[in-house]
Amino acid sequence: MASRADQLASNLSLAKFSQATDLKKRLWFTLGALIVFRFLSFVPLPGVDPTALSQLYSQTQGGILDIFNTFSGGSLSRMSLIALGVMPYITASIVVQLGASLSPKLAAIKKEGESGRKKLNQYTRYGTVGLTAVQGYFIAVGLEGFGAQSGVAAVIEPGMLFRLTAVVSLIGGTMFLMWLGEQITSRGIGNGVSLIIMAGIVAQLPVTLSNLFKSGSEGTISGLLIFLIMVMAVGLVLLICFMERAQRRVLIQYPKRQTRQGLMQADRSHLPLKVNTAGVIPPIFASSLLLMPLTISQFAGQTVAGESRLGDFVLTLNQYLSHGSPVYMALYGLGIVFFCFFYTAVVFNPEETADNLKRNGGFIPGIRPGKNTENYLDYVLTRITVIGAAYLAFICLVPEFAIARAGIPFYLGGTSLLIVVNVTVDTVTQIQSHLLAHQYGDLIKKAKLKGRMR
Repeated sequence: MASRADQLASNLSLAKFSQATDLKKRLWFTLGALIVFRFLSFVPLPGVDPTALSQLYSQTQGGILDIFNTFSGGSLSRMSLIALGVMPYITASIVVQLGASLSPKLAAIKKEGESGRKKLNQYTRYGTVGLTAVQGYFIAVGLEGFGAQSGVAAVIEPGMLFRLTAVVSLIGGTMFLMWLGEQITSRGIGNGVSLIIMAGIVAQLPVTLSNLFKSGSEGTISGLLIFLIMVMAVGLVLLICFMERAQRRVLIQYPKRQTRQGLMQADRSHLPLKVNTAGVIPPIFASSLLLMPLTISQFAGQTVAGESRLGDFVLTLNQYLSHGSPVYMALYGLGIVFFCFFYTAVVFNPEETADNLKRNGGFIPGIRPGKNTENYLDYVLTRITVIGAAYLAFICLVPEFAIARAGIPFYLGGTSLLIVVNVTVDTVTQIQSHLLAHQYGDLIKKAKLKGRMR
């Protein structure tokens, strides 16, 4: 028999939006913040010629920069204030989380609770500034030499002043995006950083589709290949929706308790373990770690000469780590698998879960409480994480391999679909939670009114 909560969840409808005032405010705030993000993507860096930059970018597209441009919502091709997006923040958070797992000092800070979390967040912000400064400097140097061979200058007045201005502007843009994401998380709906990444991908989707159909009309891509791409995209979306809802439900049993009728009844519940506990974090982490050195090397490749040892190294690095190459695919797949296990270990702690079950009198049938329960949960979680890691690697690598072999001149990968579907599902789930809480509030008010009338 369905519980009261299940009945309420099944009766939720969009008509409840008119009554949920707080939810409407959160939705409007989220929408306004994403509009601000899109406006900022059209504000160019000081000293950059947008017309010349657009002409040069159209000549060099099709490489690793297209992936970075997709995640930034087209900001990189326009070289806007937020050209780096939130990728430096994500990379800094990776380093801090790795440090908290490996360093005893950072691990002790993490265990301090809310104050420790604030300290780690502060370290992440410092790391974001440092990474943005390094990436911004290399981008500024690369922009000065960008188009030197074709005789078109992307920078109006090259020099140290332009480099300093570009670095400061990029730091300000990335830090503003980080702050905007935190505001969306606290005052809006959904995870702010994930929504910003999704908004950038969705903004590029019309351009990607128009390029696809334009290539089909010009005859460079066959109609059958376009149809197969659409079928593959729909199949991937269905697979993502199925796998994201897949979970292993571990039976939890509590001791028998006496009810009002004097009967002894044992309570049972389930501990849901998602097959993909890490969500979209592993592909984002793996791509951000690959994009940081590749972006630097690709921009540096515009200024170095092939005859020097440094120039040969940069050109070789760009060649072996180009989009769709075997080395890039192998590193990307290994990064996804590694971060899938790593982030799952960060999110779910078997020892803490076993202690909580023991403290509340719960146990897994056939498993002794304490250390045995911890080992069993770790055993189950490790094996379902293998399936989750294989699923994520399949979703992200198969489209990359197919697109590289088919020679499609733009980026439309499984990582983008994974991020869009996951963030959409999480946001809709949070909206339903707010509507459910609002409906419960109405029931409580009605119950209080009936109690007073009696």
